[in-house]
Amino acid sequence: MTDAVIIPMAGLAGILLGLVFFGGLWWTVRKGLASTCPAWWFLGSLLVRMGIVVTGFILVSAGRWERMAACLLGFLVARLVVTMLTRPPTADRSPTSPEITHAP
Repeated sequence: MTDAVIIPMAGLAGILLGLVFFGGLWWTVRKGLASTCPAWWFLGSLLVRMGIVVTGFILVSAGRWERMAACLLGFLVARLVVTMLTRPPTADRSPTSPEITHAP
């Protein structure tokens, strides 16, 4: 395969890895906060998510910086997507009272 095909595939792989990582983080926060022992949720999730992402980056890059850069770019795009999708809806972001807008 040529680099014209492999580089975009590396970017798509980065998006997939990012969705797994940041989607898993969102899921962990929701489960961990409701748990009686959240430290185990956060530690276990971190180890699993990092293991998946590091292994994925190593396999995708195959020692080529161009593939690594494309994978990293896809990973960052996935971060933006997951952040937008998991943001709580807000109707109005303006302050509710005038006291909030300035210091005393």
